[in-house]
Amino acid sequence: MKKVYILPTGDEIQNGTVLDLDSVEIMSQIISMYPKAEVTRISPLKDEEDVIFQKIQSLVKLKPDLLILIGGSGGGHRHSNSLGKDFTHTALDRYLDQKSSREIYGKNGHLWCKLVCGKKESTLIINVPGPYEEAKAATEAFLKAFSEAYSIENICKAMAQAVYDQYPVGV
Repeated sequence: MKKVYILPTGDEIQNGTVLDLDSVEIMSQIISMYPKAEVTRISPLKDEEDVIFQKIQSLVKLKPDLLILIGGSGGGHRHSNSLGKDFTHTALDRYLDQKSSREIYGKNGHLWCKLVCGKKESTLIINVPGPYEEAKAATEAFLKAFSEAYSIENICKAMAQAVYDQYPVGV
């Protein structure tokens, strides 16, 4: 792993309402495992599907080994008008040809969450949820699955399980 881009998404991150601690944690994990990797955090994007889609497209042209999108994995707005709109997963679904996804349902901070892992050209692309503990766990699971048995399906499955495991049974 030589070149990695981290792209936080969400209006609350872009406008500074919420501090982006996830990027620092993810960078730390990647550099710990791949000390020679060049890891770049991209400026946060608004939660607008076309904006995210176009940014993914432009970043893949730079040929990174890995692109990690943070946030935008929820879809609660589809179930309740009171919940925020998230579009990272739908932008990835639209953009990726080769992909795997997992949906998590529950009362665990997410009414619904979708993780997507895929590949476009030579770039592996994943999304992690925005809540810090979930992002941390998903990234740890990604790095472990990537180093052990690289397959998009296995990576996605491991990441979803790691996010799900952040919450006690019955929650």
